[in-house]
Amino acid sequence: MTDPGISVVICVYTEDRWEDILAAVSSVRAQSYPALETLLVVDHNPALKDRLAREYKETEGIRVLPNAGPRGLSAGRNTGITASHGEVIAFLDDDAVAERDWLRRFAEGYADPRVMAVGGRTEPVWASGRRPAWFPEEFDWVVGCTYRGLPPGRVRVRNVLGGNASFRRTAFEAAGGFATGIGRDGDRRPLGCEETELCIRLTRARPDALLLIDDRAVIHHRVPAPREHFAYFRTRTYAEGLSKALVARSVGASQGLESERRYTTRVLPAGVARGLRDALLARPGGAGRAGAIVAGVLTAAGGYVVGSVRARRGGRTFSAAPIQPAPEARPGSGGGSHE
Repeated sequence: MTDPGISVVICVYTEDRWEDILAAVSSVRAQSYPALETLLVVDHNPALKDRLAREYKETEGIRVLPNAGPRGLSAGRNTGITASHGEVIAFLDDDAVAERDWLRRFAEGYADPRVMAVGGRTEPVWASGRRPAWFPEEFDWVVGCTYRGLPPGRVRVRNVLGGNASFRRTAFEAAGGFATGIGRDGDRRPLGCEETELCIRLTRARPDALLLIDDRAVIHHRVPAPREHFAYFRTRTYAEGLSKALVARSVGASQGLESERRYTTRVLPAGVARGLRDALLARPGGAGRAGAIVAGVLTAAGGYVVGSVRARRGGRTFSAAPIQPAPEARPGSGGGSHE
């Protein structure tokens, strides 16, 4: 099998992350396995779109385009998928930088034609320079990072994590795109789980599909100072419960909560035990970590109950966009064009 061409999609929305966006693009340009193209999809921010268009006007292989759908991350990703030309589409958060072999590790995973998605490991970069003593590694998903409890190596998983992931184009042609109405959409509440819903829908459409995580495909994700505080932790875990309720509504609780059952019955109790042990040994943050795990479970459960009630009452809805085959490459489409 020939090495796949990989398009990289970076969804952006605010000029407050200008330096982060430039760093993300630079990390893609420095890959040992070159990207076919990099698409910067701007979420309903004309000023940012124009600024990025000027910044990369003469840069080969980078395109800047507006989100063609409703406001939000899912629609932005779908816009990038539709506009891209690669056999594989990779997604990188706009406040993250990829290690040099990031795309190479993704490409290696697709040597098996059954593989439809490959994700990687996301490491936090704390604004304060170090992990808050109370913040449990089991909840690093709160800040968009790989959490304790995921298996090491290159392993099969139910779903990849959206900020550091790749999909074969045929996966979207089989299952459709990311569902709008589940993930972040510009509201204050930090919803998520759109990649979980997509991956479950994909394995239903393609029962033979393999979804992998390779922990050698590493990115480093910036965690801003406000997200180091318990107030954000509480808000994010509650929003996760709301999102899980939407996923369960879409694909059923048996699949929608399959991984979460193991996580809550095995990983989290072990985390509480470690925290209490550290507290008894007078190690910093032990009691705080144990308490944060308990609080996170209870808050997420509360969000799930509320989300389930809203779903039964016909609340928030979502839909998965159909994805067309790759567009024909246009002259000059490999670099510097702005749509």
